[in-house]
Amino acid sequence: MNKIPYTLSLGIVLAVLWLLLSGHFTPLMLLLGLASVSLTVYLSVRMEVIDHEGHPVYMNIWAAITYWCWLLKAIVIANIDVIRRIWSPALPISPTVIRVSSTLSTDLLQVIYANSITLTPGTISINVDDNTIEVHALTREGADELEEGEMHNRIKRLENN
Repeated sequence: MNKIPYTLSLGIVLAVLWLLLSGHFTPLMLLLGLASVSLTVYLSVRMEVIDHEGHPVYMNIWAAITYWCWLLKAIVIANIDVIRRIWSPALPISPTVIRVSSTLSTDLLQVIYANSITLTPGTISINVDDNTIEVHALTREGADELEEGEMHNRIKRLENN
């Protein structure tokens, strides 16, 4: 496997992140930043941890941006629902454990799916198997939304096949 694109993109991402987080643009600080990024990339290559999942340059960037925007909206909506159920005893909770199936092609996408479920208030990923995720949902409605598969389909679009 050709690891040069992954190595270059890792170096670029680390350099940009260093510049954004440090906020220092003096020659000495830029030189130290370059040295730290270079050392990190070198060690990553030597440890053989650079691969298509460790640094996914294959991911569809536009789909990732739209997915994160959609996820943030889903988190806000789920937060409001959970708060309403806490404040209003008339709104029922019906804790449910379900298994949602997954046809995602990589472990990374599977982890993104499980973490997205957990990030959404009212649902928690309990266990991840090969093609299923066991989920505890606070309400049956939340479980039904997961079973409809919108989140899964949006994550599936992250693949760049």
